[in-house]
Amino acid sequence: MILDPTFMSSVLLILTAFGGAFLAALWLALVIWTWRDIRNRARDPLSQALAVLVVAALNLPGVLVYLILRPAHTLEEEYQRTLEEEALLASIEDQTLCPGCERRVKEDWQVCPNCHTRLKKSCQSCHKLMELPWNICPYCGTPAPGMRKEGE
Repeated sequence: MILDPTFMSSVLLILTAFGGAFLAALWLALVIWTWRDIRNRARDPLSQALAVLVVAALNLPGVLVYLILRPAHTLEEEYQRTLEEEALLASIEDQTLCPGCERRVKEDWQVCPNCHTRLKKSCQSCHKLMELPWNICPYCGTPAPGMRKEGE
């Protein structure tokens, strides 16, 4: 079988065209991927444009540079982490502390078990816990001992 130089030239031209089309599609896909990824990771339009330009100009080495320099977390992940931190701080702040020793105490404790500071008082009538400064029970309306009744 004799190889025709014009046939070989046309096959080589077709392979080169397919290779060039593949490389162009790869380049375009990398640029689009970079644009979509940096939009999820940064709000600054300048950093978004620079990341896309680096990938567009340098192709595969640009993608490697972008992967090294890009922010580690997406904006959504940062937002979720912030929400978790706020929820944790709120749960810590909601816990009551003993005014004497600053240790955590439960809502239904009358006395701090660590320093023996009185935390709440019990109503004489319904025996529900009241805050120390309260002069009247909010549950049953009974005045605290030593307080004047309204009708007297």
